[in-house]
Amino acid sequence: MGDVDPTLLLQAAAGRVRDPVSGRSVWMAEMVRSPRSKGDDLHVELVFQAAHSPEARETIRKELASHLTALGMKGRLMALDTGATPGLAHAHERPKDPVPGMTGAGVAPHGGPIAKKRVEGVRHVILVASGKGGVGKSTVSANLAVGLAQLGYGAGLLDADVHGPSAPILLGDPSRPAADPVRKKILPVVAHGVRMLSMGQLVSADEAMIWRGPMVMGAVRQFVQDADWEGLDYLIIDLPPGTGDAQLTLLQAVDGISGAVIVTTPQEVALADARRGVTMFRKLDLPLLGLVENMAWYELPDGTRDPVFGDQGGLRLAAEVGTQVLAQIPLQTAIRLSCDVGVPVVLSNTPTGRAFMDLARQVAALLP
Repeated sequence: MGDVDPTLLLQAAAGRVRDPVSGRSVWMAEMVRSPRSKGDDLHVELVFQAAHSPEARETIRKELASHLTALGMKGRLMALDTGATPGLAHAHERPKDPVPGMTGAGVAPHGGPIAKKRVEGVRHVILVASGKGGVGKSTVSANLAVGLAQLGYGAGLLDADVHGPSAPILLGDPSRPAADPVRKKILPVVAHGVRMLSMGQLVSADEAMIWRGPMVMGAVRQFVQDADWEGLDYLIIDLPPGTGDAQLTLLQAVDGISGAVIVTTPQEVALADARRGVTMFRKLDLPLLGLVENMAWYELPDGTRDPVFGDQGGLRLAAEVGTQVLAQIPLQTAIRLSCDVGVPVVLSNTPTGRAFMDLARQVAALLP
């Protein structure tokens, strides 16, 4: 079946096949049931309504098989047509019981309850969040993880930003993760000493992730609970930007979170959203380790600093909400170049590299 969990592939493929009756994807219309692997074949049940014509049923089967092949499934799709199903005459109706193996963390795709679990074998789970996109949260996450690895700790990076995965680019390794067939675990790719897992490793670079919440959380659940993070000192989870359902569902699904880091720029529009992030974590009783003020200034050739996005905004916000600024990271061309080539700047002996390394040391001191 390849080196990726077939259930994860099925979620991705089923999200791209349109149900002509409900107008939604066959995944969101809850037509895909009971996935199971048998050798190289993937067996699923396709639940149709009376309104599905024989031609529509065959088209759905063919499109689902085609999308699975495009995603790298080497075996065959063995789809069982279960016909019309009582109680599912309307697309908005949901079955009473969740389907084993297909539920996500939080509000499950088939209405299952939130299943809060610890990440097995990990000492500290650290969330890196931002109230809005574009403030460099993923760059901070990658450099923090690599910095911790450079300090000798076991470090992992989980890229939970399913719609905008960037970890494979930032760490310079787009390799697809393998799977341990015995333990039924996804094996993260190791890059710069960090175990890394991202949706960007499973889909092509030009593929748009047009997924609804349950599909997103199903993928994130597998990344958190079905991957081999055993033996890590620190697992960095790069959250999607914002404070919406995806973030709340993940926070409610992962037990034993050690703390959170919020990334912001000094700009007022970013600080306003960072405040919302602080509020979210405190309402959920999650420890806030501190803020990272990214793009704090631009250093001119003569050594003077130009506060492009505002001056000391992160420090003001930290004082306002009663936390600390863990690091101030300047706006530099070197950071952009390091991100583009997949060699985190924390590996360089430059002022910015040392600033990221100091961030890693501070986090390790807070969570020994």
